[in-house]
Amino acid sequence: MDAKRIRIQNGITYGMVIAFWAVIQIMDKTGNLSSLLKGLLVPLCMYAILAVSLNLTVGILGELSLGHAGFMCLGAFSGAFFTNCMETAMPSVGLRFFLALILGAAVAGVFGLLIGIPVLRLKGDYLAIVTLAFGEIIKNLINVMYIGRDASGFHFSNKDALSMGMDETGVVIVKGAQGITGTPRAATFTIGILLLLLTLFIVLNLMHSRTGRAIMSIRDNRIAAESIGINITKYKLMAFSVSAALAGMAGVLYAHSLSTLQATSNNFGYNKSILILVFVVLGGLGNMRGSIIAAVVLTALPEMLRGLNDYRMLIYAVVLIIMTIFNSSPKAIEMRSVVMDKIRHRKTAGKEAA
Repeated sequence: MDAKRIRIQNGITYGMVIAFWAVIQIMDKTGNLSSLLKGLLVPLCMYAILAVSLNLTVGILGELSLGHAGFMCLGAFSGAFFTNCMETAMPSVGLRFFLALILGAAVAGVFGLLIGIPVLRLKGDYLAIVTLAFGEIIKNLINVMYIGRDASGFHFSNKDALSMGMDETGVVIVKGAQGITGTPRAATFTIGILLLLLTLFIVLNLMHSRTGRAIMSIRDNRIAAESIGINITKYKLMAFSVSAALAGMAGVLYAHSLSTLQATSNNFGYNKSILILVFVVLGGLGNMRGSIIAAVVLTALPEMLRGLNDYRMLIYAVVLIIMTIFNSSPKAIEMRSVVMDKIRHRKTAGKEAA
């Protein structure tokens, strides 16, 4: 694909996200935005970021990872912990949230690098199992962790808050299974859209760079890539850690949309990782625009169909099947190619006639 076509395709993707933001703003200003949809806006952005970032590992690198919820959990708790700790030193919620985004991405990225060194030596199902176990370990560790602070500094325990031995000025920040409470709800739809655009910018530019071509060559044929001098370990770790960092950023966004953050199975369990993988597969491996559409549709659809309670999951299942056939069926792919060729032919003919 030449540079001009890449710019056009990327521009369409950015334009789609900006258009969605503009439509929501118009609906909000005119009073046509329901409270249900308002509550879904930040999660929609979060899931879109997670889908795009996981597509970097699954679609571009070609490795099956089921630990994305674990990286999201790391980002969420590190970001929320920082925001609560710095409440006195930094009164500005916006500044704390901005720094929490950087910290959450950095923590998740570092863990992605550390986990990736041994894990990326595995392949296929073994890699999926180990990354799945990593996500569960992170969630369970946070559930037994108590962190507090008093005049003498930070205190840690894996039993209960009393065993930390803090003085009367002590404040418990991380409360084990109760999580972190009191995090300011600084996440907004506009911030979510900006973070999604940032994620797209990073991933799309990485895809179409020399580094991205090296990563895709590893996916297509590892032996051939290694034979021409491509450092397999370096590029695998790069893709994996960038994907983890972006998941951590999404986790910070999620943490700052809730008043209470808990490391439950519903929030950060393996089902969450599988759900994100479903977005990637249905949107198309390597197709960032498709990942965003799949994340938005499959997140909003169950909530929008709550009025049809008896048929809600049936309709959801039918949509899943249709999207799978549309994206994966050889006949559907061939039909899409024919339609796109006809559109290009008409455009070319129109330019020549002009």
